[in-house]
Amino acid sequence: VLGGAALAAPAIWGVDAVAQIRRGDELTVGVWGGAQERIVREFCAVPLERQHGVRINFVLGGTPERRARAYAERGRPSFDVIYLNIFESRQAVRDGVTQAPNANVPNFEHLYPIARLGGYGVAFNPVTIVYDRRKVAAPMTSWRDFWRDDLRGKVIWPTYPGAQGTAALLMSARVWGGSETNIDPAFQNIARLRPFAAIQGSQDQLYGMFDQEVGAASIEFGSFTRTYAESRNPNIVIADPAEGQAVALNVACITAGTRNQALAEAWVNLHLGPDCQRAYAERIYYSPTVRNVEFPPDLAAKLILGEEAVRRLVDFDWDVVNANQARWSSRFTREIAG
Repeated sequence: VLGGAALAAPAIWGVDAVAQIRRGDELTVGVWGGAQERIVREFCAVPLERQHGVRINFVLGGTPERRARAYAERGRPSFDVIYLNIFESRQAVRDGVTQAPNANVPNFEHLYPIARLGGYGVAFNPVTIVYDRRKVAAPMTSWRDFWRDDLRGKVIWPTYPGAQGTAALLMSARVWGGSETNIDPAFQNIARLRPFAAIQGSQDQLYGMFDQEVGAASIEFGSFTRTYAESRNPNIVIADPAEGQAVALNVACITAGTRNQALAEAWVNLHLGPDCQRAYAERIYYSPTVRNVEFPPDLAAKLILGEEAVRRLVDFDWDVVNANQARWSSRFTREIAG
């Protein structure tokens, strides 16, 4: 049996790395629950457990909890792999909590450049404009369209902080002549949108508002909204604005000090493999971070695919964003939500 496993190993991992993976090893993975946990369990955990006789332990929950735990355990981690968002992952490498990505993971070579920062990007999930086609005078094709007369009083704005609120704030700054280092134009112009139809703090809350026809347009993850539109509300459109969609990226990070380096790298390699990347796209419309996966035309039209499409995603200076989050949050409460 052991000989057969060794012969089969190259399908998942290189021979040198396999020699470092011992039967009985345990890998602890901190990841979101729901569909994402089901996908990585099927395409990463089960193959590793069957092939190498290891055990995969999951710690499920939100990013803030596992990030705080990883920082508290810096240098002596209980996690081997943790999943973070785009700006948290980059900061964690700088803080010595997680490792920078490297070519020891074979599928690293297929990653787009933006997915090689702060860890191994495993899924693009951009934030963009979403709207009810029945309640707007014309399609929304620009972030500046929120300020059109026909949207007056119909905008459902996302709260800040949060991925949606951050994208809303930073894209507003850009289209009104500002930037991460000049945020005043964003606050000044977002304030002009008041009164809002509502302020939303989650996908579920927004989709309930769309169901009840509370407002016409908001800012949300395109993948989640596509699932909502196809299952509950076909009137909802996921826009592709001229200025680009705001990048959002789920990142697999190997902790600094893990005692299961080879097994952690094998895990990440499987997550970047075609089967797992394809499952993410087919089941939850997360776009692949690797170049070597093909999709049928009907699905490809709903994803971010190819060098040009990935280059159009709008990235930000996350060091500046992180440094100003507390101040901007207070200002949002005072000037926008208050």
